[in-house]
Formats: sequence, structure tokens, C-alpha cells
Amino acid sequence: MSRGVHTDVQQTRIAENVIHFVRALRACGLPLGPAKVLDALAAVESVGIANRTDFRAALSAVLVSRHEHLVLFDQAFDLFWRNPRLVEKLLAHMLPRVDGKLAQASEAKVAARLAQALLPPRKAAADSTSDELELDAAFTASDRELLRDRDFATMTAEELEASRRMLASLRLPLPETTVRRTRPAPHGTRVDMRASLRRMTGAAGAVTPLAFRRRTRKPPPLVVLCDISGSMDRYARMLLHFLHAITNDRHRVHVMLFGTRLTPITRHLRHRDVDVALDRVTRAVPDWSGGTRIGACLAEFNRRWSRRLLAQNAVVLLISDGLDADAGAGLAFEAERLSKSCRRLVWLNPLLRYEGFEARPAGIRAILPFVDDFRSAHNIASLAALAGALMVDAATSSSRYGAWGSSKRSRRSERHVG
Repeated sequence: MSRGVHTDVQQTRIAENVIHFVRALRACGLPLGPAKVLDALAAVESVGIANRTDFRAALSAVLVSRHEHLVLFDQAFDLFWRNPRLVEKLLAHMLPRVDGKLAQASEAKVAARLAQALLPPRKAAADSTSDELELDAAFTASDRELLRDRDFATMTAEELEASRRMLASLRLPLPETTVRRTRPAPHGTRVDMRASLRRMTGAAGAVTPLAFRRRTRKPPPLVVLCDISGSMDRYARMLLHFLHAITNDRHRVHVMLFGTRLTPITRHLRHRDVDVALDRVTRAVPDWSGGTRIGACLAEFNRRWSRRLLAQNAVVLLISDGLDADAGAGLAFEAERLSKSCRRLVWLNPLLRYEGFEARPAGIRAILPFVDDFRSAHNIASLAALAGALMVDAATSSSRYGAWGSSKRSRRSERHVG
């Protein structure tokens, strides 16, 4: 074989490996399309494969568009291009690990996603006459039940996709409240004088029954303020599927995202196709996975949006971990103002998934005295339980998190007594 033919074969193999590497990253959750594959091949052709550092930097510049994807790319690159015993190491990463350090736990989660994306698919048994192993699964939990209690941050790519389909079917019913408008009723205690006089006029002096009216009942508006900072990125992406479902299920739902600024996205979520809706949301939000200024964003909401959105006893869902970059400056004042303007303020915090949770950050301590209900939002089960919690009146509601679920009225009294 000539040298030119050998070079062509080598370049063909490199191109095939690059294509497989891009497919693995796509399976891990990176937004990579066919255009990225062509860009990656062009980058490799430009820098060559003689220098590993240049080769890695070229692929990273083309394939990584978000800061949070860089860690995933680094681990995938090391496993795919350097480790000769790839399958063995992936299997080791797939084994369950118990560790108390948060950093090592997050590293294991990423490796599990890589293992699922890079391991070859299982082959079906060729010989149908071979021995079969039968297992009794009478007492095992179904995949659906396991996903309900699985943390969003620990899910693999396939589990995230299955969870998105489950979130699309969730509904968030709110209890109907009495409004000022009235409507005709067959009986009641409030006489409709105008309708009664109209009947008497047409009856030509005969006795006619009185007409009655009663006040209308309908669900209150729902306002959602969702944190999209870097620490909330994984949960915010999953919760957007839940918000898309409830926005298209009922009227008077208003959704806003905040990081360093406040961005309304209700009209984007109104699109029936969830992929189109989330694509529009991504393009409309300039500060995704950035810092967090909860106090400044709540101040902007109270100044510009509260009068038009909270005028009819709205229920407010605040989705945030409470980690404020401004160390809670002015946050207590804005949280109290928001609490007084709405019917109910429910705080969903993914940090409550930890059993030893303590309200030590300044942002959490500033908001906590003014919320009606403090709940977790780290899996599907917690979001499903939220629907039942919202059906309970604020005066008698109690959270399943014990001391954290008391009403804001009792918290204020405790605060003043203390």
C-alpha cells in the first residue's frame, strides 16, 4: 500500500472517530446538530492531530457553547481519546457510590451519563435455544415509580427524556375563590332588582318570582418566578417542561425567569410544541446560568408587574435555591412586599432534598419569614405533591417539611416575639 492510500485511510478513521465522539456528546445532552459535526471535522483538519492540546482546544471551541458543558466535554474527551480500557472504566463509573462530598457526588453523576452514552448497545441473543434466566419481578418497583423519586440532578439522558414526558402530563389545579362579579342564579340571598323589575313589567301586574344573583367562583391567577442561575440550571431546565404544561392547561398563568434580570416568557410558553416553546425561551433569556440577584429582580417585579398580575388574589410560586449574589441586600423588604400583595406565596427550593438542610445563607433567611409554604422541587414526586398542597387554604396549610411549613403569619409573630 502506498503512503497516500495509508494517509487517506488514517484520515477516514479520524473522521469516523470524530463523528462518534460528537454523537456521544449529543447523547449526554449537549445541543449538537449535523452542522457541528462538519465544524468539528473542519477544525480537526485545520489543526491536525500531531499536538493533543491543539486537537482538544479545537474540538472544545467548536462543540462547547455553554460554560456548564465544559466539564462534561473534558471528561468525555479523556475517556474517548486517551483511555485504552474505556469499557472497564465506564463500568466502574456505572457502579453505585456512596460519598458525603458534594463535589465528588456531582462528578459521579456526570460519569454515569457518559457511561450510558459511550458504552456500546447490548446485543440481542442470537441463539433462541440458549438458556434463559427468568426473574420474579413481583415485588420490584416500575421504572415510572423510580423516576418519580429520582433527583433531576442524578438522572441520565434517557431518564431525563422519560421525566420530561411525565412532566408534560402533570396538572396544577388551584382552589376556586369568590370574585366580585356576579351571575344569575335560580335561588339565593341576593336579589337581582333589575331582573326582578323587568319581570314585573312584562307580567302586567301579576305576581312574579324574584330573580337572584350569586358571586362567581374561579381559580386565582398563578404567577411563577423561576431562578435560572448557574446553581439552578439543571432543575430550571426540567421545571420549564412543567411550566409549559400548566401554562397551556389553564388561563391566567404568568411565568417569569430571573437571574441578574427579570424576563417574562409567558407568550413563548403558549406555543403548543414544547421544543419550539423552549427554543424561544432560550433565545429570549440573555442571562441563563449566570449570577443571581434575587433582591433586585423582586424589586423590579414589585415595581413594574405586581399591580397588573397580583390584582386578583394571585398565587405566587417562587422557584429558587435562595443563594443570592448580593448577600440578601434589600431582599427581606421586597419579599415582604411580595407576600402582602398576593394571596399565597409558595417557595420551591431544591436544597430541601437534603435531610440536614439549614437556613444559613443570607438570602434564605431573608425570604423564609414571609412565605406560606416552603417545599422542595427536586423530582417529579415533589411537583405532584405541590398540587395537593395548593388545594389547602393558607390558614390551615402545613408543609410536609415540619417546622419549615408554618404560615407566614405565625412566622411574623415568632419574629416579633423573638
